[in-house]
Amino acid sequence: MMVLSISDLHFQYNDKVVFEDLSLEIYEGEKIGLLGANGSGKTTLFLSICGLLTLDKGNIFLFNKKIEKGMFYPEIGLIFQNPDDQLFCLKVRDDIIFGAENLSLSSEEIEERLKDVLSTTGVEHLLNRFSHELSGGEKCMVAIASVLIMEPKLILYDEPSANLDLRARRRLINFLKSSEQTMIIASHDLELIREVCDRTIVLSQGKIVADGDPITIMGDRALMEENCLEVPVSLRANL
Repeated sequence: MMVLSISDLHFQYNDKVVFEDLSLEIYEGEKIGLLGANGSGKTTLFLSICGLLTLDKGNIFLFNKKIEKGMFYPEIGLIFQNPDDQLFCLKVRDDIIFGAENLSLSSEEIEERLKDVLSTTGVEHLLNRFSHELSGGEKCMVAIASVLIMEPKLILYDEPSANLDLRARRRLINFLKSSEQTMIIASHDLELIREVCDRTIVLSQGKIVADGDPITIMGDRALMEENCLEVPVSLRANL
C-alpha cells in the first residue's frame, strides 16, 4: 500500500532552489534512509510532508489525501533533531500524553496507549521524572514515545542519533530495527542507516540522485564523494 506520494515538488527559499521537480513514492513498512550534504533539503522535505511550508509547485498525498499547508495530520509523526525542541512539559508523563490529549481521546484510551508506548520504548522508569533532567538518550526515547502515542502511520526522524552516547545510540538502533512503522530517517550516521534501512535516497541540488539498496548506494565511492558523503567504514573493505 502506498503511504506517501510526492509529485513534481518545487520549493524555493529566497534565491535558493531547494527542490526542483522532486517526485517520490513510499510504501507501507519501508524504512528509508535519507542522505544528503548539509543544506540538501532533508529537513525542508520533512516540513513539506507535514504541511508546514507553502510549496511553489507540486503535490504531496498521504494515503491519497492531499497534504494542505497549516492542517494537522496525526498520521504523520515528526521526531525533531533536538528533543529539547519537542519536550516542553514539566514531567515526562505530561510530555508523552500531550499529543493524545489533543486528539480528544478518552482518559481510558490515553492510559491504554500510554501503557503500550512505555513498553515499546522502554521508558517506564522515567514516567515521573522531570523532562529537563533527562540525559540526551532518555530525552530521545521520550520524544519518540510522545509521537508513537498518537499512532502515526509514517514517522519522520530528523538526525535521531545526533548527540547520543554509544549506549543510547545502540538502544535507538535496536528500537528502530524492531519497529514496524513506515519511517524516513534523515541522518549523517551512515552506519545507522546501513543497519536499519531497507532503502536509501540521496538528495542533491534539489533532486533525488540515487534511490535503492542501502549497501549498493552507500558502497558506491564515486556517488558518495560526488554528493559530499563518505562510504561507511563497514563497507570500505569491500571496495
